[in-house]
Amino acid sequence: MSGLVNALAIVAVVAVMIVRQSRARAIDTDRRWWLLPVVLTVVALREPGIVEAHDRAESAALLAAELIIGLATGVGWGWTTRLWTAPDGTVWTKGTTASIAVWVVGIALRAGVLALCTALGLHQDGSAFLLGLAVTLLARGGILAWRAQSFGPASRLAPAYGGDNPSAWKERV
Repeated sequence: MSGLVNALAIVAVVAVMIVRQSRARAIDTDRRWWLLPVVLTVVALREPGIVEAHDRAESAALLAAELIIGLATGVGWGWTTRLWTAPDGTVWTKGTTASIAVWVVGIALRAGVLALCTALGLHQDGSAFLLGLAVTLLARGGILAWRAQSFGPASRLAPAYGGDNPSAWKERV
């Protein structure tokens, strides 16, 4: 996959994550929250240059740092996300100001790794970033699924728009 396609994939995933974090949304603990991280991992590992051939030790150490930063960002993001239950028993989530702070710190640390790569004369391509992003999403998704399960199973399915919620505004014709 070309660098342009990797860059577009990174921008698309980050845009989706920002939109999903800024809006309240219901969590379904049965859904496949791990699927996007697996796809990103497969895309990242298909590229042959994830570790440089001539500086394997330094390149592998920087990749490990990227993965540790991704894990820490995902764990921080998962723990700073607000969870609550609606009256119908569904679990909802929304990012907080602390979640944004975790993102800012994670991006700053990743920029530091990129600066260190440049200072050492190494080239870390988009595959390393995609792999770090996959680890971030996997950690966040796992923590949110685990936290959501602690609220207990939903007593019933969530109603459709308006549903049987007596406080919901209804249009009059």
